[in-house]
Order: sequence, then structure tokens, then C-alpha cells
Amino acid sequence: MRGVKLLAACLYLAAAATVVVHAEDPYFHHVWNVTYGTASPLGVPQQVILINGQFPGPNINSTSNNNVIINVFNNLDEPFLLTWNGIQHRKNCWQDGTPGTMCPIMPGTNYTYHFQPKDQIGSYFYYPTTGMHRAAGGYGGLRVNSRLLIPVPYADPEDDYTVLIGDWYTKSHTQLKKFLDGGRTIGRPDGIVINGKSGKGDGSDAPLFTLKPERLTGLGSVTWVSDIYHFRIQNHKMKLVEWKDRTFFKRLRLSRRSRWPVLWHIVTANQEPKDYYMVASSRFLKTVITTTGLLRYEGGKGPASSQLPAGPVGWAWSLNQFRSFRWNLTASAARPNPQGSYHYGKINITRTIKLVNTQGKVDGKLRFALNGVSHTEPETPLKLAEYFGISDKVFKYDTITDDPTPEQIKNIKIEPNVLNITHRTFVEVVFENHEKSVQSWHLDGYSFFSVAVEPGTWTPEKRKNYNLLDAVSRHTVQVYPKCWAAILLTFDNCGMWNVRSENTERRYLGQQLYASVLSPEKSLRDEYNMPETSLQCGLVKNTPKPVNPYAGA
Repeated sequence: MRGVKLLAACLYLAAAATVVVHAEDPYFHHVWNVTYGTASPLGVPQQVILINGQFPGPNINSTSNNNVIINVFNNLDEPFLLTWNGIQHRKNCWQDGTPGTMCPIMPGTNYTYHFQPKDQIGSYFYYPTTGMHRAAGGYGGLRVNSRLLIPVPYADPEDDYTVLIGDWYTKSHTQLKKFLDGGRTIGRPDGIVINGKSGKGDGSDAPLFTLKPERLTGLGSVTWVSDIYHFRIQNHKMKLVEWKDRTFFKRLRLSRRSRWPVLWHIVTANQEPKDYYMVASSRFLKTVITTTGLLRYEGGKGPASSQLPAGPVGWAWSLNQFRSFRWNLTASAARPNPQGSYHYGKINITRTIKLVNTQGKVDGKLRFALNGVSHTEPETPLKLAEYFGISDKVFKYDTITDDPTPEQIKNIKIEPNVLNITHRTFVEVVFENHEKSVQSWHLDGYSFFSVAVEPGTWTPEKRKNYNLLDAVSRHTVQVYPKCWAAILLTFDNCGMWNVRSENTERRYLGQQLYASVLSPEKSLRDEYNMPETSLQCGLVKNTPKPVNPYAGA
């Protein structure tokens, strides 16, 4: 799909939250009511998903090691789940919110999430993973601040703003789902929204944000789902800060959830006090879709210019920008797990997995696949089947090979797609895109080092072009048409973790898999037990939980 795409920024606390004093790290409690509502993002009244009556939903403001507790009440007429995109959930895939790890929250019931962001300061977001719900809303921003004991290499901005950019369809999520279930594509989106609105651009729009002249302002950098977007602000430059070379950019390419490890994009309000347009436009579509959102200077006079800044042309521009990003190894900040992984270029690779995206017809219906397998979600979540010792009744490990043949890629079959990954191995994953469309891939539970994106097909000789020194740590990578991308990471985080296309249409029709990382010692040092409050469904419904399977040393 070309679903909704987010650009999550530095956030302020928008949901009602109460801090409870504990001897341990602070707890923040939220209560969310998920309902349907009516909105007109593109001028057409339609059903949207609200959280506490808001579209987009409340922002979460957190700090490293905070305990975030969110009690979600599902008042929809369908099962519902939320995932916390980019949050690594160390040892705790039970809170990941994907259909392979959790049972959905059924209508009229509730479930309480509890997760703890670790050393991963920056801007993230949440969104629904059930059905086609994320095409209807239910998303919002999630910020993780640095603890005070870890200095950050920039001055505090005057204000922080959440910017949420996404495509929008005028058809409901239920209609989009019917299209896909019937074997047809949903096509390109009808428009783009910024914070749930699409600007008219005629001077009648209300400002989304008001800036104080000559002050720094924080805008964040997460995108969500769908096609590549290009974001820019009239007459303003943005400065990327945190961990890497701090460079000014007049424009920033924001692609499918390509969350760079930055806390802010700093904008200095140093232009003539008046109105200015933020502009978001699609990339890699034959017909460019554009929308605007208004910035206003406090006390400023004068409308925004109708002349919008142009976006780039061609995918080579994006490829060159990818190569320009480098980690500032001298900046003070929390480093990603595992310990020492920022020396990733000196670690020997123990396994190479090549993943090739394809599409085709199965029984006359459109399906998308990885290495010839189109994933389907079983009634029993994969992690529960594994935990209860009945995985052989639900799925098979390694139904795909690490280096698929053309024949394997071509012949698509539908079944659960689960990789068996050895704990603490250092793995090279190569995403190879033979298609004419851009692809985007996300890995839950981890940050990885994106070391190369190049045209053509991958061969072992291409490793000589890897950036093995200062590549940026990310959780999403783009693969441009007829290109490949390589990532490196240590699979040290036990659990069942989703690897998925960030094109919602492709993800819904099977272009995803799960990586099962099990602790051989079955120790609580490596993975938490299933929480007592976890929901049970499928073959394990009403089944007593195993007695402390991870109760070892």
C-alpha cells in the first residue's frame, strides 16, 4: 500500500500521564481509548481511527530507561494491535505488538503494554499492525530523550513539534482490505496529509506551528509506510543533530520510516517574520503528489509565497544523500546495543542472508514474497507457539534459503516465513530489489548498520565498497529500483522479531518474515518470561502457561 507515512519529531507529552515514584526507573501511565470517528483529511468525510478522540493520536514523551505503561481499550468492531516502531524492547518481544508475537486486543476488551526504551534516544512513532488499520489513522509520535547524565551536542530548542506526514486514501480501510483480499491492488494514494490535514495552499490554511523569531526549533525525522517522501520548508534549512556529522540541508528526503538516529532536525527561525510553507511530495511515482502545511512566525505579517520549493528528480539523488550521511564518532551520546557494536567493521560475519522481493499471482490473486515465500499469519501467534512448545503444529523454521535460486524466487508459495537465527551471531543481510519500484525494509527489536546501497545485484566482491567505519545505526533501510542494500548487525536480542516491507500493500499481502532468536540457555538474562497478563489465542487459548521456562541463571 502506499499507506500512511510518518515523520515523527521531537515530542511534547500529549496524552494524560501520571508519574509514579519508584525506587527503580520512573513509570509513566497512559490510558488510551481507541474508537472510530469521522474526519475529512482530503475534504471527503470518512471513517478514521481515533485515540482518545485524536487523529493523529497522542504523543508519548519518554526518556531512556523510563517504564512506559499504556492501557489500550479497543472500542472498534475488529481486533486491534499497536506496534512501537523503532523501540528495541530488549529481551521483550511480548510488547512488540505484531501478529506474530501477540494475540490481538479483541473488540470491547483492553490490554496493557509495558515497555522500557533503552539507549536509543530519538524520534519514533506507533501505529496499528492489524488488517489495514494504519491506512485509517491510529498512529502518533513517540520520543525518547537522553538522560541528563548524557550530554547532547546542541543547545536546547525553543520548542519541539511533532510532524506526521502520510499518504491518504479516500476509501475506508475496510474497502482497501477487500480489494487486497480479492486479489487486486489498491493503487496509488489519493493525497498526502501533514498531521492529519492537507493544506489548500491558498492562504486560508490555519498554521500548524508558530515559531518565535531568531529561535531554534526542533523537528524530528521519522517516516512511516508507503512511498518515498521529500520534505522541505520555504527559505529554511534544517540541521541534523546527534551522533553524526551535523550538516545543514535545504531539503531532507524522508523515506518510508527511515528513522535516522537523530533527536532533532533543528530549524532556526531567522527569516522575515511571515508565513512559510512546509512541503511534502511523493517520490518515485509517475504522478507527483504534493501537500503543504503552514508555519507562522509569532508576530509576523504577510502570507506565504505561492512559489513552492521544488523537489529532486531521479533516484540517484537519494542514493547520493544516503552516502553523505556519516556517524559523528566524536559526539557524546548513548551508543546502540550490543556493547562494542560501534566497532562493527572489525567483527567477523558468521552468516549471510540474501532477501529478494518478488510479486506474482497465487490462485489468480496478487501476492508479494521474500525468496519465494509469501508470509501468512497463523491463528496462533508464532511466539506463543514457540513458547508453549507447539511450533511444529503452527510453522516450520527456515522455509527459505539464505541464497535463493531464480527458480525458488519465481515460484511463490504461501506459508509462515520464519528464520531461525543463532543467538549473538553477527549477520550480514542483503536486500536485493529486482523491481522498478523503491522498496523499504524494517527490522523490529534491533538497530543495524546500513553499510551500502548500490545499483545492480550483490556479490561478495561488493563488500569492498562497504562503509565499515561510520555508517549510521538505523532500523529501516531503502532499496532503490534495480539496486541492493546491505546491513550488518549482531542478533543479541532474543525474541521473535518482524522483518517487513514498509509498503503496507506489500506487507499485508505477504512481503514480511520473522526472525526467531532463541537463548540456548533459556535464561532470564537473555529473555523475559511471557507476562502473566499476556493474551492467549489460537491453539494456546485457555492453556496454562509453561512454568518459568526462562527461569535459569
